[in-house]
Amino acid sequence: MPSSTTVGISIGDINGVGPEIVIKTLLDSELLKHLTPVVFCHRQILELHAELNALSLPEFHEIESIDDLVFGKVNLLAPSGSLPDISIGNSSKAGGDYAFRSLNLCSKLTSSGQVDYMVTAPIDKAAIQSDEFSFPGHTEYLQSISRSGSALMIMVNEGLRINIFTGHIPISEVSSRIQLDSLKKHILWLNECIRNDFNIATPRIAVLGLNPHAGDSGLIGNEELEIIIPCLKELRTEGVRCEGPFPADGFFGSSAHQQYDVVLAMYHDQGLIPFKTLSFGSGVNFSSGLSFVRTSPDHGTAYNIAGKAKASADSFRSAVLLGEQVFLSRKITD
Repeated sequence: MPSSTTVGISIGDINGVGPEIVIKTLLDSELLKHLTPVVFCHRQILELHAELNALSLPEFHEIESIDDLVFGKVNLLAPSGSLPDISIGNSSKAGGDYAFRSLNLCSKLTSSGQVDYMVTAPIDKAAIQSDEFSFPGHTEYLQSISRSGSALMIMVNEGLRINIFTGHIPISEVSSRIQLDSLKKHILWLNECIRNDFNIATPRIAVLGLNPHAGDSGLIGNEELEIIIPCLKELRTEGVRCEGPFPADGFFGSSAHQQYDVVLAMYHDQGLIPFKTLSFGSGVNFSSGLSFVRTSPDHGTAYNIAGKAKASADSFRSAVLLGEQVFLSRKITD
């Protein structure tokens, strides 16, 4: 068996910064000492982005099938179909269709075990919509082809991990979604994911309150008193190390997050605003709970800087390294 870990890379939207950050990451020769990348993209697309961004290209080994993989090299496997029209910096149906073709091939090979884990470059969630892709984003699509249960989006930057309870829903629906049974099930699943994916035997979980000042003992909403606090009490009797609810406004500013292995926020911006502030552009979106490992950078297509040699590859490179770490951790815990 080869010692190198294989990472599948879907190219994302070809009109955005995805190809640029992929090229910049793969120019790091240190990665090839322990990883074998497979990029699902046509060479011509990468050549165009390299020229626009004044980049040299890594030495690609073009293959026609995953069976032709060469370990220790950067492999290039083009999805089926013709080259699309490219319009750098603009959303287009052609760009969305190609992003799906790359993602579809990458995810199939990863879910089947022919590739060890996958990293997804950013997509345009509107442009990619079709009869084959009618999902809010990557996570929901990958969950539909996974052999396991629900996926949990965990944002990671070194020791900082943040999960969102209610996910991508309107703020007007958040309160009604917070129910004792569903919250308890979510925390139990989060506890298991952190154990398996980060090899932490007894995770320390911090739970944020929903309301300002975590409800101020019922003066500003009752969700904490009626749902969150009883839920955490039940979980502690079952051996789960969960604490809270903590007032969200001062939790991160006081560095309280450093005492925990993961923080559960009640809604999207409550968790993502502090995460993106603290991660300094190196954060990673990890889809825990899937039957395979998938990570991605914590930013979008950035059309406004595409083709202008301005995109940072820090987050994408971190996603590649975190994916390898989680893949190897799962091998230990299996």
